[in-house]
Amino acid sequence: MSAAANGSGSDKSGEAFRTIGELSAELGVPQHILRYWETRFPQLRPLQRAGNRRYYRPADAELVRRIDRLLNQEGYTIRGVQKVLASKGSVDAVPPVAPALTLPAKLRDELRAIRNELASALAADGQG
Repeated sequence: MSAAANGSGSDKSGEAFRTIGELSAELGVPQHILRYWETRFPQLRPLQRAGNRRYYRPADAELVRRIDRLLNQEGYTIRGVQKVLASKGSVDAVPPVAPALTLPAKLRDELRAIRNELASALAADGQG
């Protein structure tokens, strides 16, 4: 399996264990964040060898990628990801977040004008 096919940027096979450094580099997530996630997600339990060196199995690495995607791309909170993982369902089982309210241009312009007037008044009063 190629590096592109196994979802990683490394030359290791998809079945190879990854160190915390390798997984950190692959995802662009600092190592201390990966260790923090281990405390927040009981499903994430990499093997620990001598000197507490962590080895992420393929299933662990996939879980880390999923947690990273939910937190950093889809905007979930830690608690939200915990609920998704605890339900053992897919992300599709969780109702999507409502899209941001889109205001008509005229109303948006009026609100900006009000905001600017308030900011000017605060600045003139010495509070801004």
